[in-house]
Amino acid sequence: MSGAGFHVHGPHDHELEHATQHAAHEAGGGMINQIAMFTAVIATIGAIFSYMGGATQANAGLYKNNAAIKKTEASNQWNYFQSKSTKQSLAEISRDLTPVQADKDKYQAKIDRYEKEKNEIKLVAEGLEKDSTQWDKQSDEQMHLHHRWAQATTALQVSIALAAIALLTKKKWLEYGMFAMGAVGVAIGAAAVLHI
Repeated sequence: MSGAGFHVHGPHDHELEHATQHAAHEAGGGMINQIAMFTAVIATIGAIFSYMGGATQANAGLYKNNAAIKKTEASNQWNYFQSKSTKQSLAEISRDLTPVQADKDKYQAKIDRYEKEKNEIKLVAEGLEKDSTQWDKQSDEQMHLHHRWAQATTALQVSIALAAIALLTKKKWLEYGMFAMGAVGVAIGAAAVLHI
């Protein structure tokens, strides 16, 4: 009732106003703000994880390419080694078939030279194979990290989806699920940081 410049509340007016404010705070303000803040933080972390996943995938490809290059260089060295072996074999046959001692000495010098060159080539080829294996190992490690980053990003995306559903349905258990999936995503991201 109101009149002459002042307002008098009826008994039900006060209860209705209190219930309306309490319901707005329960359903909207607290939950909405909490989910909105959580979603913003998780989306930011997810963007970082996504970048890291892309970077590790690119590194894995680069390292695998380096491994292939080193493997090709090693193969070239083994082919060179084989050509020296063939020349050495021909020099040995020539030495054994020639009747002149001076020619035998000349062929023996070539055989000795080819043997020395083969040993040098072999060392280079083995070093290149070792490098190739190391690049392959680094590529595999980067792919493992890429998978960790992808798993972490996926968990964070599921968490954001649960946040949207929690906002629409106002179900508290979905909000708990959102927090749990966010924690799982951050934990997997931590495993990627620690190279686990």
